[in-house]
Parts: sequence; structure tokens; C-alpha cells
Amino acid sequence: MRVTTAFNNILAVPGANVARVAFTPEGIVVGLRRRGRRLTCSCGWSTRATYDRSTRRWRHLDLGSTKLFLEAEIRRLRCQACGRVRTEAVPWARPGARHTRDLQDVVAYLATRTDKTTITTLLRVSWEAVAQIVCDVVADQVDSSRLEGVYRIGVDEVSYRHQRFLTVVANHDRDGSVIWVKEGRSAKVLEAFYDDLSEDGASGIEAVSLDMGSAYKAATDAKAPQAAQCVDPFHVIKGANAAIDRTRRWAWNQHRRSGSPSARWVKATRWALLKDPGDLKASQRAVLEELRVTRSVLYRAYQVKEALRDLYRLADPSLARGHLDRWLAWACRCRIPAMVRFSRTVRANKERILAAVELGLSNSRLEGLNSKVRLINHRGYGHSLPALVAMIYLCCGGVRVTLPTSR
Repeated sequence: MRVTTAFNNILAVPGANVARVAFTPEGIVVGLRRRGRRLTCSCGWSTRATYDRSTRRWRHLDLGSTKLFLEAEIRRLRCQACGRVRTEAVPWARPGARHTRDLQDVVAYLATRTDKTTITTLLRVSWEAVAQIVCDVVADQVDSSRLEGVYRIGVDEVSYRHQRFLTVVANHDRDGSVIWVKEGRSAKVLEAFYDDLSEDGASGIEAVSLDMGSAYKAATDAKAPQAAQCVDPFHVIKGANAAIDRTRRWAWNQHRRSGSPSARWVKATRWALLKDPGDLKASQRAVLEELRVTRSVLYRAYQVKEALRDLYRLADPSLARGHLDRWLAWACRCRIPAMVRFSRTVRANKERILAAVELGLSNSRLEGLNSKVRLINHRGYGHSLPALVAMIYLCCGGVRVTLPTSR
């Protein structure tokens, strides 16, 4: 069997035949001859007229322990649709890439499962190449219709790299998959998302789950005023826990200043007060019982917090308004400064909190995304921003990468 025939059978390069094979110190170089004569632009427009020609080489999957390259003549055309000179599209590589589709898909598949160092060692590509490949694959594979037919969304901020933030938007009707990411956490950033939806798309949004901050609220009020805004339960309970913590620190300072020996014990009550009752250890239940018996202000604060948590445990959402009204009446008169201040915040967001209960919306998936982003960033040892955004789409945006062995 001729070597070109063998490589034709092994590689099965779409749209081309193997014309020559060279064994070089750099690796095996396989020369390709195109079957078709028409030039096709990456936008889809085609012609027979050639602007100029050159030879290009693409890195392919290794053949055993040897690097393998595909080499072919590539032409440029004057695209009438784009209005400029463009390089023709080839079926074995993405536009502008210097790696074949097969190699890029393997890199992208591994990027969702392991760190960048492992990929560079296994496939013998550079760190920069891995980042660029992930961006290319996501640009090619991400669902272009993901911003169409959007009705219920979740919006949250995700931190990365020492107090730098991304705004992430997820679609509640598509298993919480990420549909939009941009740097920043201001109202202008979220307004950019609504602008990307177009006027008709923004007017079709029925509900938005978000935090209690003013930035995302202002953007939604301006661009999608018809949408029901739902304050995420996590942020509500987080605010109640922060009030509990402030009360505990106040009590600890009171004991410490008076020289009471119980100051150290008060400081150790933190987790008993903050944890969900179902997750308490026996020792933590004992702490709560002692606070109850001594009629501590900390136990009253704990009761107020748990009464608010009960809002999300109601079997019938129609009872939520009455429950929250009773809680507000109790919290604003409890004479615990931190809880009184927090009750004012809850009152200001009352309708948005009730909307979350009635519609059953939360940002639980987006909150879990925080840990995923930190893991993605750690695996890449500090991705560039475009690569980090591409990785979020790749891991959390429903992008499906098909390995060459599965085709």
C-alpha cells in the first residue's frame, strides 16, 4: 500500500486527499490537495475567483509520539458579502486557526476536566494556544440563539482575581445555563445585556431573579419594567445572618468590656446561631438551649432570623404576604439594633421578596457558579479575561464538544 493511501485512510481529512507525506525533524508533514475548486468565505459566500495563494500548515493530533502537521495551499478571495479580502474556509480547521478542528476539540474537551498544565504537557501545545483554542471553539459552538425566547432569567455577580467582577446571566428555562457574561457589575453592564436582547426581546422577559443591590434593579427598571423582580432567597438570609453576626459581636464586646468570663463563650456561639437548624450538631443545640434558658438577646435575634427563613418553607405561597407582614411587625419592634436596620431593608424590598416566593425563583445555580469560576481560574493559573469568559460558556453555557473518536 502506498504511504499516501495509508494516510488517506488513517486521517480521513474532509474535503481533501493526501498528496504527499514528508518525515522531517519537526514531525510528519502531510500535504493535502483540495477536492473542490470553489473558494468559500467563512461567512458562507463562495466564488471561483482567487485573489492570491499561499501555503499554510496546521498542527493535528499526534501520530503516536510524533507531531503531525497538515499542509495545504490556501487561497484568499475578495468577498462581496464582507466587502474585503478574506482567507477561504477549509473543512478541517476553523477560520484563522493554526490547529485542526480535531486537535481543538480535544483541547476544549480536556479544558472542562483538567488544568492547563496537564493539557500543555499531554498535547504539547503552549499555554497561549490552549486559551486561544478555547475561545475559538466557544465562538464556533456556542448557541447563537441562546438570547432568543428568553422569559425568566437570573442575574448575579461573580468575583475573580481580587475584587474584580463579572456579571453573569442565566436562563431559568434552560436548566440555569449561562447565556451572557460581561466584565463589571454596574447598571450599565446589565443594560448592555438588555440591549443585546433587542427591544422585543427585553419586553418579553417575565421575571428576573437578582440580589438586593440597586445596580441590577435600576437596569431592569429602565430596560424591562414589565418584568417581576425576584430577590434571591440566598441574599435575604445572608442579610439576616449578617445582622445576627453584628449582634453577636456587640454582645461579645459588652461582655469583654465588663470583664465577664463568658465573653469567650459568646464568641464561640457563631455557628450555632448561623447554621440551619437541621444541620446543627448536638453541641451547637446545647449552645442554643443555654441561650434560650438565659433569655439572651442572641436567642431572640436567632428566633427573628429563623422566622424569616420560615417564609421560604411555607407549603402554600399564598400565605407568604401575611407571614412577611407579621415578621416585619416583630422585627422592627424587637429592640435589636442590627435586626431593626435589616428589617428596613426587607421592607424596602418586600414586593420583590414576595415575588420570589410566589414564582419559586432563586439564583441557587448562579451562586454555585462562584465556586466553579474560582476553580476554572485556578486550573488556568490566571486566565486572561476573554479566555475566562470562554471557559464559563464552555463549562456552564451548554456548549457540547464532540471528540473525534465519537464522530
